[in-house]
Amino acid sequence: MWTKIERGERMADTQPFGRFLGTEITLLQSGQAELQLALRPDLNQEDGFAHGGVVSYLADSALTYAGGTVLGPVLTLEMKINYARPAVGDRLIARAIVVSSGRTQAVCRCDVFAQSEGGEKLCAAAQGTIIVVPKRPKPT
Repeated sequence: MWTKIERGERMADTQPFGRFLGTEITLLQSGQAELQLALRPDLNQEDGFAHGGVVSYLADSALTYAGGTVLGPVLTLEMKINYARPAVGDRLIARAIVVSSGRTQAVCRCDVFAQSEGGEKLCAAAQGTIIVVPKRPKPT
């Protein structure tokens, strides 16, 4: 029997982009997910902080993992992100929770923090709708 983290890691293994970035799943339980990513120079934009696409990717993934804990196999239907401050530090931490869920969709919220020796600072807040993977029609 796989633990939720082990199942999450197995799913993450099928996502080359997340592995390329070095994403780690550090919490996966009913209605919650936490992902972390060590920041390195090739993930920065020209001013030296994490690229917005990297921050957005981490939020999207955390939202999806959190939604998946209550729905099963899922996809992101939509997501909105607000960048609060530049993501400067050693590591990004995305913490997502399920706010509301039904049979086929969940609304999830995620805060992304930049962590350094000085602690954590909120750098982005996101919300998204996560849906159960639609069944593909059988070929006719």
